[in-house]
Amino acid sequence: MKRNTPFNKTISILTIVAFLWTSIQMPGSVSAQPIVLPPVGNMVNLTQPYVPVTVKGLKVNPENPFQFDFIIDPGDSGMAGEVLQEESTKLIKYFLASLTVPESDLWVNLSPYEEDRIIPEQFGMTEMGRELLAQDYLLKQLTSSLMYPEDGGVGERFWDRIKQKSGLDDIPVNTFNKVWIVPEEATVYEGDGVAYVVESRLKVMLESDYLAMQKGGPWSVVRDLSKNTTTEHRPQNTDVIKEIILPVLEEEVNSGTHF
Repeated sequence: MKRNTPFNKTISILTIVAFLWTSIQMPGSVSAQPIVLPPVGNMVNLTQPYVPVTVKGLKVNPENPFQFDFIIDPGDSGMAGEVLQEESTKLIKYFLASLTVPESDLWVNLSPYEEDRIIPEQFGMTEMGRELLAQDYLLKQLTSSLMYPEDGGVGERFWDRIKQKSGLDDIPVNTFNKVWIVPEEATVYEGDGVAYVVESRLKVMLESDYLAMQKGGPWSVVRDLSKNTTTEHRPQNTDVIKEIILPVLEEEVNSGTHF
């Protein structure tokens, strides 16, 4: 596939934005509903596998490269007719927003230690940006819920593993570990002016690992925002989070209802 062409740039943007970042919908929904976020401190549970309405691909008019025919998959939503049209229009607006917002500004951040770095101003004016903020909020609530020690499930396994590795019953653990969701891979069919996303997946990882990956090594120097100091990141301190919490989060992000 040739690179740096308008068509292939369009395919890339479609793959990592329009397909991967869709709206939050409940199974069996028959109409587009506003996002209802859980109150701060409430437990957020894992959900059953669910496929939302998704932009699966597009067809480009060779005589007018800015004229697209979008391919929409209703998934498990049960939507049809006018309701499906409304939801599809919203997703298409996400795609168009991704064309107008610089790629470097397609991010959101709800870190309690970075109040001045929440969302780029231009991206914050889009519906896509606001819904991504909502999903980041859900991600943080879900991550905290998975670490709850008395749920008899993931949280209990997490703390049992912490105690097993430390050999102590009472050990302080830094639970402020910033989680990133980034595109991992996608398979795209291209032919006769049509781009179709066959499959894709998102990767969930700790910020420290993301920064280390960007620098090309397993170690990184990261800022401890809670203490306003810079400390060396040691992988053994986060092994249990990566072993117990992140696989569950990644499965929910890729297959669950919340995302």
